[in-house]
Amino acid sequence: MPDIFREIENCITAPQGFRAGITSCGIKSDSSIPDLAILASDVPCISSGTFTPSSTRAAPVQVCQERLKSGKAQAVVVNSGNANCATGDVGLLNAYRMTELVAKKLELENEMVLCSSTGIIGRQLPMEKIQPGVAAIELSRDGGNAFSEAILTTDTRPKRIALEFQIEGRTVRLGGVTKGAGMIYPNMATMLCYLTTDAVIEHAWLKAELKAAVDASFNMISIDGDMSTNDTCILFANGLAGNTPLDGQHPEADTFREALRRVTIYLAREITRDGEGATKLMTVHVYGARDKADAVKAARAITLSPLWQCALAGGDPNWGRIASALGASGCELDQATYDIFIGDVQVAKQGMAAQYDQDAARKAMAGDEVIITIDLHLGDGEATAWGCDLTHGYIDENTLYTR
Repeated sequence: MPDIFREIENCITAPQGFRAGITSCGIKSDSSIPDLAILASDVPCISSGTFTPSSTRAAPVQVCQERLKSGKAQAVVVNSGNANCATGDVGLLNAYRMTELVAKKLELENEMVLCSSTGIIGRQLPMEKIQPGVAAIELSRDGGNAFSEAILTTDTRPKRIALEFQIEGRTVRLGGVTKGAGMIYPNMATMLCYLTTDAVIEHAWLKAELKAAVDASFNMISIDGDMSTNDTCILFANGLAGNTPLDGQHPEADTFREALRRVTIYLAREITRDGEGATKLMTVHVYGARDKADAVKAARAITLSPLWQCALAGGDPNWGRIASALGASGCELDQATYDIFIGDVQVAKQGMAAQYDQDAARKAMAGDEVIITIDLHLGDGEATAWGCDLTHGYIDENTLYTR
């Protein structure tokens, strides 16, 4: 059966009516690196977002949460190099000021502009640089890829994708970009994500589907177990594809749902693949849990274990570290029933060491993606989580971050 989704270029500016632009205004220590970006739609969008639950959430997160109560937005301005977090009332005013500058530039109402920041915590935004930076940005229909690069911090590469598919015989597009390589343990990942589509979508359904997609993707990744103050994921739907509004009763709702899952899972995997210092992507599948919640606990516990992350970095199939993390996860577990596989190699059977080939297990650990499968044999709950190995590169990155 042919795949109905086709990957296309330009990520978030692939859907009709979206434009983006960037500039280098000196927020980062290297003034030649892009550090300010704008994404805008030609028309107002139905919009929704998910955000960090951190009690020290940054000023731009607060602005977005307030403005998205309306369910509408038309643009977002993003800076990298400065998180605008722990900056008090001045920081909040600066976040609003960023949106005002963009609103004036694009001739929009202030409330239709959102903002995001990523970078070092505790420093005020250099508004004297941001104001001329906003003025210098030129938006274009092919600016999506540049946008994906301007939002990076410690990332080694951009993360972006766009899909094209049909709904009611009309061409619909969905694009996405994200950034994040450290301080990743999302519960809504430092993570920013922007999604755009030209589909017509009913707001309540969009909000529910975004949350479900985030729960199955960004909420299932970890690099270091540290939650960010700035985590943001926003979906903009401008409706220019002209389809009948998508909702739970639409006969082709599943098509958009599948596209959204594909995009968010791809971007989530790319974040963990590009973790600070990482050399291996870890995929953990859990089956046979008592319920979905237990499966999530079990899968995430493996990605969060620094002992197992170090074993992964060294290619050491020390499955005892998986068993230890599993037992500490809080999921229901029978010590006499669980099985563990590394790749295709069963290393634990019914809670004890299996007879297996050590060389085969080491070979299963040697690639750039290592798959761990756990079967608890207790029920129908299942979940997949993603993580990465823990290397000295992570330490190097985070001992020099503010220098």
